[in-house]
Amino acid sequence: MPVALELLAPAKNKDIGIAAIDCGADAVYIAGPSFGAREAAGNSFDDIAGLCGYAHKFGVKVFLTLNTLIYENELDDARQCVLRAVEAGCDALIVQDLGLMAMKIPSIELHASTQCNIRTVEQARWLASLGFKRLVLARELSLRQIREIAEAVPGCGIECFVHGALCVSYSGQCYMSQYLAERSANRGRCIQACRSRYDLLDTDGRTLLKDKAVLSLKDLSLQDRLEQLAEAGATSFKIEGRLKNISYVRNIVRSYSDTLDALVKNSRGRYVRSSWGSPAGGFTPHPEATFNRGYTHYFIDGRRGQWSSGDYAKGVGEPVGEITRVLGQKGGNTVFDIRPRKGLSTPLTNGDGLCVITGKGEALGMKADIVSGNTVTCNQRVELTPGLPVYRNFNHALEKNLENNPPLRLIQATLALKAMDENRYTITATAPGNTPAASVSFEAEQALNRDKAASGLHASLSKRSGIFAFTLTELPDDGPLPFLPSSTANALRRELARRLEPVPAQPDMTLSVPFDHIDRNKIVPPAQKLQLNCANSLSRSIYLAAGVEPGTAFELDRSSKVELMRCKYCIRYETGRCPKINPKEKATPLYLSNNGRLFKAVFDCARCEMSILPCTGNRK
Repeated sequence: MPVALELLAPAKNKDIGIAAIDCGADAVYIAGPSFGAREAAGNSFDDIAGLCGYAHKFGVKVFLTLNTLIYENELDDARQCVLRAVEAGCDALIVQDLGLMAMKIPSIELHASTQCNIRTVEQARWLASLGFKRLVLARELSLRQIREIAEAVPGCGIECFVHGALCVSYSGQCYMSQYLAERSANRGRCIQACRSRYDLLDTDGRTLLKDKAVLSLKDLSLQDRLEQLAEAGATSFKIEGRLKNISYVRNIVRSYSDTLDALVKNSRGRYVRSSWGSPAGGFTPHPEATFNRGYTHYFIDGRRGQWSSGDYAKGVGEPVGEITRVLGQKGGNTVFDIRPRKGLSTPLTNGDGLCVITGKGEALGMKADIVSGNTVTCNQRVELTPGLPVYRNFNHALEKNLENNPPLRLIQATLALKAMDENRYTITATAPGNTPAASVSFEAEQALNRDKAASGLHASLSKRSGIFAFTLTELPDDGPLPFLPSSTANALRRELARRLEPVPAQPDMTLSVPFDHIDRNKIVPPAQKLQLNCANSLSRSIYLAAGVEPGTAFELDRSSKVELMRCKYCIRYETGRCPKINPKEKATPLYLSNNGRLFKAVFDCARCEMSILPCTGNRK
């Protein structure tokens, strides 16, 4: 039986979710009004119900992100959120707080969020033993580690991030935002301290780096590794970006969907897509032209690379060439020639947003008001010199194409025409998925010329109606064929499309406690004992049943000592100070300074990890 692969796309709102579906997503994830891990991306359940209705026409699933910590006084609100999600038609909940397992809720699939810190076989077995149907793995894992986890939890779905922003800390284990601003990343309110600029100091107080974004990572891109991930056991490929705009989602989803289609096509039946239909027409995707901080494969190959985004946490855009000549500044204008890089996503054009990195490392932004050949005029004065690299952070032509030329998602359906008696016929439509075949009977006069009638039937019936692209594949073997006026053919197609669309299923609102269905004797206790993010009595009861006494979440008890971050990323390695590579170096702590706040970076070389700790007073 073929393995179903899923492309999972982010949806900031209903419109972006629909755009993701039209561009080829097999599933979308979206937040409700609260308890989603992106405070600025909440949605009403009316909108979510509308998204579910559209998604289910294509067999696309909708997952509700309910992946924040839940405080004691919020337990009933969270439960009501689950009830509304099931009523709206959601297919699964993405969960961080284990307290949901102890609530009386309708039956719905539960996925363990990446916020559950799923980076070891032991953590995966623990969560699978609680009944989670899918695990969203940490982004820092190698193919080997993904395979080991997939083999350790047979029957449990494995979801991996394949594209988008990277947090420097293991997800669910970052408390920097809470420490600095009382805004918890585990509550969807992260201030993104990892994108800030810091001075890097050694133990003697010497400044090693000045005002650099030393904790900011490049963006993840594993588009060329989907087949390897599938072979390792991943079945869901997740795109990050619930705060990203509609053009980002369209461009990235369409590009990954095309890649996944090619993978399925070349798999000789080993893989299939988990939903039905595919994008037709529309723009050509260019992922390199959409906002990014530079791309990395991260740790997928089990080895380190240069993961830092460099000086620019916000990204500078697609490299487009270098300045060959500055023609001068006239009035408020700057005019220069550029040598374009080969293989640009689109040629430079009027309205493009450009960025130049000066010799001092400064990023200068400007707008290409007039592009004539290789000459660019900007309606502002910018100090430029030949040889400077030029980047494009806004592609005007692509953005217009993404907005004005979206694809249609169509399901391929076949039509079979059969003669019932002298003037009576039946057309049967068959489409992929769970929808049963649909038939329509009609009466028509017999055509005088069979060959001409056959050609006319193919032309009039092999067209699109609704979400279906019909192809007439079967005619009676012999005998006369019907004569169908265009109006009749159109009406028949519309009726078949209406009958083929799946009828929305009524949600089962029978209530039960998920944890009550678990065999307690088969629970695998978690290996992790600290920083469990336990914020309510229901979550505590789950841990106690496994024989673990959880501490109180840092958000509720600032007196507890926690690592503010634990990272696979290592500043020592990134700056050439790794003792394993340079024996002259020692794994002594380094210090990060920002606006008078000091943090200590310590290095666990045995695990090849770095931790960020609070540092008060003098360096210790």
